[in-house]
Amino acid sequence: MGTALPPNQLTKERTKLTTFPLIAPDPDDPAYRLVTFVSTAQDCDGVLALVHTVTDKDRHAGDLTPHLMRRRGGRWELTHRLRADHRASYQLHPFHGPTPGTTRADWLHVLDHARPDPHDTEPRLPARDGRHPSSVLSLPEAPAQPYVRRREDVPRGRTVRHTVAGRRVDVHLPARHLPAGHGAGPYPVALLLDGELWGEVLSVGDTLDNLVADGAIPPTVTLLVHTMGPGRPDDLSCNPAFVDLLADRLLPWAGAEFGATTDPRRTVVAGQSAGGLTAAYAAFRRPDRFGNALSQSGSFWWPDETEFDEGSEWLTRRFAVEQRREARFYVEVGLQEWMLLTQNRHLRDVLTARGYDLHYREFNGGHDYACWRGGLADGLAHLLGSPVGTVPTGPHTSEPPGA
Repeated sequence: MGTALPPNQLTKERTKLTTFPLIAPDPDDPAYRLVTFVSTAQDCDGVLALVHTVTDKDRHAGDLTPHLMRRRGGRWELTHRLRADHRASYQLHPFHGPTPGTTRADWLHVLDHARPDPHDTEPRLPARDGRHPSSVLSLPEAPAQPYVRRREDVPRGRTVRHTVAGRRVDVHLPARHLPAGHGAGPYPVALLLDGELWGEVLSVGDTLDNLVADGAIPPTVTLLVHTMGPGRPDDLSCNPAFVDLLADRLLPWAGAEFGATTDPRRTVVAGQSAGGLTAAYAAFRRPDRFGNALSQSGSFWWPDETEFDEGSEWLTRRFAVEQRREARFYVEVGLQEWMLLTQNRHLRDVLTARGYDLHYREFNGGHDYACWRGGLADGLAHLLGSPVGTVPTGPHTSEPPGA
């Protein structure tokens, strides 16, 4: 049995090797790059390159052929033409026998066995449920993510575990936090849905500590609410009981225990996918407690995935016809999210028409934590970084060139 290298030595050993994927200019268009994924796997019949969302489109169409690597000499290769601002997590899956199928069972098997690129250079994206981490591809013009990596030179906060109203909540406290009643605070508060993933897997505490150390946000009490259990479809579906529980039980508890503010203008609720829908709904239903919503790739088709059907986009329709709320929004969605892009743009148009304070952004990526972890930091900085009482500049839209 071999001896495992410690993480720092493993990193050094990896950097001695040729790094992949190979990135070259597109001779026909300077806005694109030719990205060649490479596998040196030997004992296999084929290798499947899984590029987040890019591969998913063809998998949904029932054809993985465009993602099968071709043997070139002693290695496998596959080239994608991607715009120069693309970011995506990816894995490689060497397989034996026939090409993997595209049924749900087949795909889950692929995801259980796919592994990161052994020759990558960027920090990997951790996984949960026993799966392997993913490599991350960030092309040169992808949005910067200055707050994601752990920094050893910043003051560290701490995370404590609690159960509130039967719900698991991990609380990240900023460095030098003082308990309620000790002269500090009130602290701004950020509530992150799917908190077990953000905290235990993605180490969002490092991002929060970096934001505070750089002065991008003030010292903030962050509530990481666990929502990834069997009750997730009910909780994160414009559920008034769930939002009221957050507003009437969790936030008052955080105020009493940790000095969290009661000011909705300094309170952010954030989520992704169904959590992004729920974040926007929380600001719609309870603007008295949630004055800021950070929605990433929100599932605004809910409850009907049929585009433009009269039963779809319930929340967007409510924003269109009901009284305007006192709430601010940071909304982003990926250009590769073919199932969400139209609905997020529709929400943008409605919020803009109703005069909401909105920052809207489209990134060139997919339904991917490799993108969301940078967007979360940017959204928190936007919503919490401005002093309370400043005059909003009005709706703002940020879209990549050529979107």
